[in-house]
Amino acid sequence: MRTISRRGFLSASAAGVAALNLEADPLGLPIGCQTYPVRDDLGKDFEGTLRQLRAIGYQTIEMCSPPGYANSGYGSLVNMKAAEMRKTINATGLRCESCHYQFRELKENLDERIAFAKELGLRQMVLSTFGLPNDATMAVWDKAADDLNKIGEQVQKAGMQLGFHNHNFEFREIDGVLVYDRLMKTFDPKLVKMQFQVSVISLGYEAAAFMTKYPGRFLSMHLQDWSSADKKQAAVGAGSVDWKKTFAAVKTGGVKNYFVEMDMNALKASYPYLHGLKV
Repeated sequence: MRTISRRGFLSASAAGVAALNLEADPLGLPIGCQTYPVRDDLGKDFEGTLRQLRAIGYQTIEMCSPPGYANSGYGSLVNMKAAEMRKTINATGLRCESCHYQFRELKENLDERIAFAKELGLRQMVLSTFGLPNDATMAVWDKAADDLNKIGEQVQKAGMQLGFHNHNFEFREIDGVLVYDRLMKTFDPKLVKMQFQVSVISLGYEAAAFMTKYPGRFLSMHLQDWSSADKKQAAVGAGSVDWKKTFAAVKTGGVKNYFVEMDMNALKASYPYLHGLKV
């Protein structure tokens, strides 16, 4: 008869509880959060803020590249080695599998950023924005997309997936063509996957519609809700987004993870809703 130590029993029990909790989350995927809205807290107390996120219930985080965001709240982390950052994150019970990058740093320091990402244990490198001017022509958007395809090829060779994160900029028309649709036409489907910003519901665009229109083209989502009455963002589940419809569609879209991107109060309010959501 096989015996098990008390430590082994507790470890197995904890793993079982974690598995049950994970099954309760939408799509059976861990609920994650983007760190940008809490960047000031991270800068003051990196480990303490991570522990606070884990205490809420979040299991994964998405970082922003410290060198690329040095002037946007991540400056105190610039000198932290990837191995140290990974160790600190994991020690709090979290894991990091995705990170945002600026376009310039990917074009000018790609090898260095890839090396850091691999040591951090990332599966995804996500471009946060092209940073194009408001009057950029479609030709300028096309050139940026072509450049990102080339970057995506190098990221894929390194064993990771490159993603593109939209904002409201991509949901406007140039000469009758929606910029987002043009990007989907120009991006190589294998080299550049999409991270959908659900907050564009404020402009009348639903994530579910794009997941269905472009099956298999998405790797991730950023979650926020929208209050039609107050005309502002709301905690997940407290606004107008049909989350059951959204999560049903992401199976078609190919989403591998999702991250709530809101301030600490909204992060706290969003987690219970997501954890209890039945899709």
